[in-house]
Amino acid sequence: MQKPKPGVPTREQIRRAPKVLLHDHLDGGLRPGTIVDLARATGYEALPETDPDKLGTWFREAADSGSLERYLETFAHTCAVMQTRDALFRVAAECAEDLAADGVVYAEVRYAPEQHLEGGLTLEEVVEAVNAGFREGERRAREGGGSRAAGTGGGNRIRVGALLTAMRHAARSQEIAELANSYRDSGVVGFDIAGAEAGYPPTRHLDAFDYLKRENNHFTIHAGEAFGLPSIWQALQWCGADRLGHGVRIIDDIETGPGGEVSLGRLASYVRDKRIPLEMCPTSNLQTGAASSYAEHPIGLLRRLYFRVTVNTDNRLMSGTSMSREFEHLVEAFGYSLDDMQWFTVNAMKSAFIPFDERLAMINEVIKPGYAELKAEWLFDQATGGRPLASGSATGEG
Repeated sequence: MQKPKPGVPTREQIRRAPKVLLHDHLDGGLRPGTIVDLARATGYEALPETDPDKLGTWFREAADSGSLERYLETFAHTCAVMQTRDALFRVAAECAEDLAADGVVYAEVRYAPEQHLEGGLTLEEVVEAVNAGFREGERRAREGGGSRAAGTGGGNRIRVGALLTAMRHAARSQEIAELANSYRDSGVVGFDIAGAEAGYPPTRHLDAFDYLKRENNHFTIHAGEAFGLPSIWQALQWCGADRLGHGVRIIDDIETGPGGEVSLGRLASYVRDKRIPLEMCPTSNLQTGAASSYAEHPIGLLRRLYFRVTVNTDNRLMSGTSMSREFEHLVEAFGYSLDDMQWFTVNAMKSAFIPFDERLAMINEVIKPGYAELKAEWLFDQATGGRPLASGSATGEG
């Protein structure tokens, strides 16, 4: 007898499903109300709107505008209000809470410490404030109760690790790499570089990457979003990246014939064969022009070809998104089932920058049980035709 395949998950099931997030920017995920509060508290007067709802709309419209200048302006505003310890602590705590409420059980959230020094903080003080905020957010989520992700126990349990980002157009990557290494046992799980790819290849930062490799530390590189295959090739073969931030342009090394046959180039084959994780962010890719629609996003083909693909949010505020919304779009575009969602989620957990035994425990004790619970709901719904069970059966009486 063939095992029945769960159908398309509902929006509520998607929200409750345990999810893993590897690519999320702290300065791209603030609550609009928090931005207004922090601007008022710090005397920042350049916000385009002071009503939280209107401000949230402004951020999304600016990100959707197609104007790079307007898109970059959005981060100027968020970073401007993240220049004190209290502000960083609040933003980090709310980030952990918001992700947990969306069913995220493990997240790696990145930020550039060098962008938060205008108020007089040191790099170390920035890292310590954000780490403390994440721990507070984890505590609030755990103790706050409310709706929980399937299989995660009481409250909304989440574990958050920090990735320290260096800006690829700046010259502080070695300093930030050393900072990441010094806090690797205190909440920082790895290193990243971000910023414009064109004109700023990752090889400009080889000293930082060589240092991290000598220290047996982890790093990911933003590559293959705006620039293409050379950026991916350099990130992997010159720099030795563990993961690719976005990596969506690997599709340029894959040819599909008129009969649907698929041929992988040498670089695409290497990425797939080596199981190099791709941190894909569908909504963000649409905003930046890396994909034209959800249905045409390369993630569909890459999933069919069994690349190590993961689903991510990038900038939740600018994209007006969440992990649940990203999966809702993919379910609608590709008809993905709970099994597909679990596949993406396990991919992400396998690729996290925490020890193997801890990743394995998350997969076996949190993720798989959570999806099993949701699939069991589907099976019972099928058995009863979507009707509730008789009261005696439901309560165990009789």
